[in-house]
Formats: sequence, C-alpha cells, structure tokens
Amino acid sequence: MMTKLKLEPPKSWINADKHYKDALESEWYKKLVILQDEINHSSWGFFREKGIRTVSLPITTGSVTSPMGLGSDSLPVKVNLEGIDTYLSDSMQFHLEYLLRYLEDGVHYIMPSFRGEQADERHLCQFYHSESEIKGGIEDVIELVNEYIYQLCVDLLNRIPDVIEEFAGSLDHVKKIIQKRMLIDKITFEEAVVLLEDNPEYIQHHPEGFRTITSEGEKKLIQDFGGMLWVSHYDYISVPFYQAVDETGKYAMNADLLFGIGEVVGAGERHTTGKEVRDSLKLHELDEKEYEWYLYMKENFPIKTAGFGMGVERFLLWLTQQNDIRDFQVIPRFNGVNITP
Repeated sequence: MMTKLKLEPPKSWINADKHYKDALESEWYKKLVILQDEINHSSWGFFREKGIRTVSLPITTGSVTSPMGLGSDSLPVKVNLEGIDTYLSDSMQFHLEYLLRYLEDGVHYIMPSFRGEQADERHLCQFYHSESEIKGGIEDVIELVNEYIYQLCVDLLNRIPDVIEEFAGSLDHVKKIIQKRMLIDKITFEEAVVLLEDNPEYIQHHPEGFRTITSEGEKKLIQDFGGMLWVSHYDYISVPFYQAVDETGKYAMNADLLFGIGEVVGAGERHTTGKEVRDSLKLHELDEKEYEWYLYMKENFPIKTAGFGMGVERFLLWLTQQNDIRDFQVIPRFNGVNITP
C-alpha cells in the first residue's frame, strides 16, 4: 500500500555553485549515501560468494569501448595528461576481459565511468558502473545478472527497508522482483518490434540500416511485462564491435535488462578469436591499429567470455521510484562545468 513520500529531492544541483551548501543540510543526500553503501556491500558480498574476484583498474585508457563509429552508444571523453592524449573510461569491460586471463573464475568492480554527452534526466556525465566478466556465453551472464538483481533486492529489503520506503513510499516493487525468484521474462529484439508494432515512437530506423528501441519503447515494454524484462539479440551493427554475432550474422549475442528508467543492465557475449574481432572492426568502420593489444589477447589467449554492466544510479532510480538521475549524485559532475568540492 502506497504511503506519502517522505523525501523529495532538493534539486540543489541546478545551482551547482552552491549545491554543497544545500546538500550538507539535506536529508535526501544523508539517506542517499546509505543506499550507495548498502549496494556496494551487497555487490561485493554477492560476487565474493560466487568466487568472482573484485579487481583494481585505472580510469584512463588508450582504447575506448564506445569509439566513434557504428554501434557507439556514447561519446568518449578525451583528456590530455602531461602532453599525452588519452581517454577516461566509459566502461572497464576491456580491462575486465584482460584480467579474466589471470582470474578465470570471473572478475568484477564498481568504479566511475565517463560519458561525453551532457547530463539529462536519464544520463549522467559520470556514473558508477558495476561490471563483471565471466567465462561462458550470453545465457550464462543473463543468469548471473538475474541472481545479482535478486540478491541486491533481498539484501536491501532486509537491511534498510525504512530508508527505501522513505524515498519510494512503498516496498511493493522490491518485493515483486524478489517474488520472481530470478525468473525474469525475456524476448528477442524482433519480438519487441512486433509487440511494439514497429511504431516510430517506439522503434527507430537508422539510415545506416539498423534499428533501436526508443526510451518510450522501453517504457512501453516495461509496462507490458509487469516492471522488468530482458530484450536480447539486437541488430548486430547497432551494438559495439566487441559483441559476438549469432549464426545468421544479423543479430548480436547481447541483451539489455529493462526496468525503472529503461535499460539498467547491458550484457553481451564477446568475440572469441582475433579474426572475429578484425571482421567486426571492419564492419563497424573502425581502425584495428587502435585495438592491437585486444587483437593480440584474442589471438594468443582466446576464451569465450561474456559480461555485463549495471548503472548503479539507474538501479537507485528504480529502487527509490524517482524520475531524474541527476538527483543521485551527492557530489554532482557536469561536463564543461567546474564544480567544487
């Protein structure tokens, strides 16, 4: 049963210069840091129980996972350090694939990721990413994510139900996911197109020859499937080059978990061999010289792997039943704006 919301976001980030003054007196942010802490502890406990080790990684990289080209879903953030151009990572997936060669039971981390676009209700310039890479294929990583989401919900409901209820006004949405007991509906992208009747409001056709689901389309599917579902096997050239392709050559071995604001988790199976990566780089119109190390790893240490990334603030947005992701940074960061502290 819904109760009156006890906490409202102060929207102090709108005036970034004085945000810290308002935030220090805000009950919203005092409770938000508790949510963040509990998600971290639940995550680390879950992966440790699975034998998946947490790794320490740099935030800079010479090879971004979303380079400009077909399949890119964000703009890379370029910086100059001591006269050398490099990038702030939009994902640690490449690093996780590399570390998986050392720790074959799986690897995980929670760290910041960076996007070149401006922030809006759905996107942050800097966000926390919970990512993991394991041996196996797309179905293996979907199973892992289902277990992870379930455990997050169980732990949070057990440890801080009062805090969640202060934000969301109810615990029903969390209990509903727990009751699914890791059995989450899954449809293919083609099935989604049919269900959404290829409506331009929901399905966007790009001039390069691929299709994507719009944010309104994601919301419609979430509503139709009772709050959460997987959509798998997107058009191959709509996803980044590192995702594996199915036997038809048309669809990617990927899947997105939709709930709350839309896509909260993105998952995929990776190419195994250097040849597969080279073919994909060519198809996506990317220069393989920038990924020489990745090709070397695939050619000399081939492993079938799959992984996922969850936007922590997007999960928080669902957990608290709120509608603006900019309310979920205690210390906000906007591209092109100098903010202290």
